Parts: sequence; structure tokens; C-alpha cells
Amino acid sequence: MFLIELTYKAPFSEIEPFMAEHMAFVEKHYTTGHFLASGRKVPRDGGLIICKATSRAEIEELMQNDPFVYQDLVECRVVEFVTSRAEDGMKGLLE
Repeated sequence: MFLIELTYKAPFSEIEPFMAEHMAFVEKHYTTGHFLASGRKVPRDGGLIICKATSRAEIEELMQNDPFVYQDLVECRVVEFVTSRAEDGMKGLLE
């Protein structure tokens, strides 16, 4: 399991023109089953994505297609973790 943290490197006014394209990217990867949950950070200085993939390399390659990443608008940090416990409604996340 992976946690992807996106942190804005530019003011939101420079991020906003790419938001629709970013959201299309996110939707595509919900459809493929890679993305399990996502949302903006508070305060709004980026976002988080919980992701399922076979390897860190797969995620790093996948994220190169995010317009926020290839436009160099965000710092993208990938954290791998092993899910050892989950509440009943999220048992499918256990590895």
C-alpha cells in the first residue's frame, strides 16, 4: 500500500488552471483500481492519495502522468506501508 503526498510548490492561482486535468488523472486511476481514497490537505497546500500498486516504481511512473507533477507544480512524495489493521469497512485494504 502507498500514500502519495502532493505538496504545492506554487501559489494556488498557478495550480488551479491544471485542476480539471489533474482530477481526470485521478478519476482514471480510481477506474483502474490504483487509487482507493484521495483528498486535499488542510490547510489547502496539496493533497493525499491512498494507492494500491505492485511496486514503488509503478507508482513513481504512474505519477509522472499527473499534470501537477509534469508541470512541476508539486513535490510528490511516495510512502510505502504495510496495512496491518483496518476498521471493518476497510478490511479490503489489509495485505
